[in-house]
Amino acid sequence: MIGILERFRRWRRTRRVDAVSVSDEMWARAEARLPFLDYLGPEHRRRLRELARAFIAEKQFYGARGFALTDEVIVTIALQACLPVLRIGLHAYRGWIGVIVYPGDFVIPRKIMDETGVVHEYDDEVLGEAWEGGPVLVSWHDEQDAPEGVNVVVHEFAHKLDMENGEVDGLPLLPAGMSRKAWAQAFSAGYERFCRQVDTHQETALDPYGAESPGEFFAVASETFFEAPCLLQEDFPAIYEQLRQFYGADPAAGERRVYGEPPRDAGVESP
Repeated sequence: MIGILERFRRWRRTRRVDAVSVSDEMWARAEARLPFLDYLGPEHRRRLRELARAFIAEKQFYGARGFALTDEVIVTIALQACLPVLRIGLHAYRGWIGVIVYPGDFVIPRKIMDETGVVHEYDDEVLGEAWEGGPVLVSWHDEQDAPEGVNVVVHEFAHKLDMENGEVDGLPLLPAGMSRKAWAQAFSAGYERFCRQVDTHQETALDPYGAESPGEFFAVASETFFEAPCLLQEDFPAIYEQLRQFYGADPAAGERRVYGEPPRDAGVESP
């Protein structure tokens, strides 16, 4: 039985979401910046909009360095932020409220200690960063200036999912029915092969930044899963299958549908 406090929370959440109004024109403008959303089926597209509205209602957006946030910026970021929780739901993003948007790349001061105990300070130029228990920082680029093959929003929100069960190690909290063993086998083998490709300067299907750590590999693979799914499925089929189950979508089938190729049998219906 739902208690009074929980009913009040749900009522308040519904009121907040109802207060977020997004016109059809605004949805269309934001989604036009994200052509890979066409890889999702109608039901997933409807759910993504619902999640995005709830995300906007629950989170607070801030413009950094004088960046003027517009409704289009907010809606576009919300749509991408909600892609990783299509199956899981927004409860995976509980415990923090801030999304800070920078006008382009930004610098974060770092401190590291080497093996001898000497502390080194430096400025790290980044596209985004997710803080455990804190905000998500993302950069915004005009379409002509956006870095090719990089989706900083999906990347950082994949990190947020990775943080659900502790450190960023490439093993997020898996939904019921998924095997930790199968996940570990697929990602361990894929990461080792990917690192060899990067170390030997081979052309890779994924952003070479993924070789930094298993956590970065998971985030980079997640970007590619949504933006270039057929590429990921062809080069890392076992990883694609794990992400298909985890994210509850099959964008590779959608990409082939969009471009007129016959669907590949993935063992599930296309979204």
